[in-house]
Amino acid sequence: MQTLVISGGSSGIGKATASLFAERGWRVFELSRHGAKESNVEGKVIHITCDVCDEASCRKAMEEVLKQTDHVDVVISNAGYGISGPVEFTTIEAAQHQMDVNFMGAVRFTQAVLPQLRAQRSGRIIYTSSVAAILAVPYQAFYSASKAAINAMALALANEVKSFGIQVSVMMPGDVSTGFTDARAKSTAGEEVYTGANKAITTMEHDERTGMSPRQMAELFYHIATCPNPRPQYVGGFSYRVLCFLERLLPKRFVNWIEFKVYS
Repeated sequence: MQTLVISGGSSGIGKATASLFAERGWRVFELSRHGAKESNVEGKVIHITCDVCDEASCRKAMEEVLKQTDHVDVVISNAGYGISGPVEFTTIEAAQHQMDVNFMGAVRFTQAVLPQLRAQRSGRIIYTSSVAAILAVPYQAFYSASKAAINAMALALANEVKSFGIQVSVMMPGDVSTGFTDARAKSTAGEEVYTGANKAITTMEHDERTGMSPRQMAELFYHIATCPNPRPQYVGGFSYRVLCFLERLLPKRFVNWIEFKVYS
C-alpha cells in the first residue's frame, strides 16, 4: 500500500485530496491542527495533530507517522490561509504571520519529512501554491508573495534533492470553492484611502465561491503523485493555464494593467 502524508488535510482542497487518495487504496496521514481524531474512509485516513508554525510539532508528527509505516511515497504541503488588505495598512505582524504559516510552515514541514525521504532514496514532495504566485492579486499582496516564495523554494529544492531520488512539484490552483474564502483574515484598515479595495476583494471572493471544486484539484494532485515524470509546476484549471501561459508571453506592464482592470 502506498502512503501519502498531507498537511492541512482537514478541510477544503486538503480534505478532498486525502479522501481521494484513500478511496484509491492509499494509506493517508492527514496532519493538521484540527481534524477528526479517528480514522475515516475505511480506516485509510489517519489524523495526526500538527501545527506547521511549530518546528517541534512537525517533527513529532512525522515521528508518529513513522511509528505506523516505514515508507512514505508522497508528501503534500498544503497548510495555509489568506489575508487581504492594502499593503500600506497591513500590520507587520499580520504580514509576518501570513509568511510564517504559508511559507515558513512549508519549510518546517519539508525539513521534517526530508530525512525519511533521503533515507529511503525516493519520494515526491508536492506544494500547494497558487495562480496568485504568478498573477499577483491587488489587496492580497502578502498571500501572493507567500506563494511566490514557495515556487522559488520548490525549484531550488528540486535540484538539491535530485540525487536522492526525490522529485518536487508545485500545484497552483486558480479559484476554488472552499471554506478558505470565509476563513480569510480581511482587514478594512485604509479603505477610506484605497477606495477600490472593497470592490476588488468582493470580486475576488465571488470568483472563489463560483470557482472549481476541491475534487478537481484533488484529481490533479493524484495525477502529479502517480505520473511517471512529474513537471516542476502545474496550474489547476484550463482557463488558468491559458492565463499563466499568456503571462509568460505578454509584457509585464500589459498583464498588470489587465489585473488592474479586473479588480477595479
